Amino acid sequence: MKSLEELTRPNIWRLKPYSSARDEYKGLSASVFLDANENPYNLPHNRYPDPMQWELKAELSKIKKVAPENIFLGNGSDEAIDLVFRAFCEPGRDNVVAIDPTYGMYQVCADVNDVEYRKVLLDEHFQFSADKLLAAADERTKLIFLCSPNNPTGNDLLRGEIEKVLNTFAGLVILDEAYNDFSDAPSFLQQLEQYPNLIVLQTFSKAWGCAAIRLGMAFASTDIISILSKIKYPYNVNQLTQKQAMEMLHKYYEIERWVKNLKEERDELVGRFSELPLTIKVFPSDANFFLARVTDAVRIYNYLVGEGIIVRNRHTVSLCGNCLRVTVGTRVENDKLMEALGKYEEKYFHS
Repeated sequence: MKSLEELTRPNIWRLKPYSSARDEYKGLSASVFLDANENPYNLPHNRYPDPMQWELKAELSKIKKVAPENIFLGNGSDEAIDLVFRAFCEPGRDNVVAIDPTYGMYQVCADVNDVEYRKVLLDEHFQFSADKLLAAADERTKLIFLCSPNNPTGNDLLRGEIEKVLNTFAGLVILDEAYNDFSDAPSFLQQLEQYPNLIVLQTFSKAWGCAAIRLGMAFASTDIISILSKIKYPYNVNQLTQKQAMEMLHKYYEIERWVKNLKEERDELVGRFSELPLTIKVFPSDANFFLARVTDAVRIYNYLVGEGIIVRNRHTVSLCGNCLRVTVGTRVENDKLMEALGKYEEKYFHS
């Protein structure tokens, strides 16, 4: 790995971060706050939140087994994705490499930040070759993006190939584990000390059932976290989000029950979906969704919309021709989907 100073944009390395009012007295107790030009009425919403979310990070560290200093919290994982571009990629000069297909925001953030985005196509099993990924990189490649389980394909990437990239690439590897809670594969969180070039992304949006509060997590070395924290907006995670996240952390065993139920529903739904005449193939999934190749993705998608059921049409995505991505819902929701598809088949297959 190159040194972090070599990887970081020079202006960011030299940057003196904004110092918020709440930063300047941390570690001291106070009862009268006349420093931040706040309105003294309407407690508790009149006060700025903790800019570094230390109480929340302390609780989160107990579950994730990662020190608070190795945790970054942001406005969804998308904030962390954008920040790594802003921190490490020189616009118009540097590039990043990513698997294809994968989560679309990596390329959106690359385009917003004027950074070349190099795609490396997965194979027919939706797996990647570390050698091909590394071959696409050059001396200006700062980041490699991997998503496991991958979106939209749903499968875990081969751990040995991920490790090969981590051991070989001189830049930073961003491993998006948004769906890892639904997988039997272990997280890479416990390998952070082994791989100083690793950034692991996770989220409260999936297993934690908190997509509405917009809270993403990035885990990395203290030096990387310090750089991300230096360039984030001062109060990037609002107090309502922090409060709700704390409440969810105290319901951890309920989250585990949700995950268990969803994995069981996934297996049940995949089995039922596979038997439909309109289904060509359902691809293996380690996430809370599955990808299915069907006879006519556009027509089936539009039909389901008309029935008030929304899935994701991935027909135009690389390697995903005539594919629908289906999120696993409750048993009632899954039954409604299957009932609607049964009616579709009666209309188009048996008429």
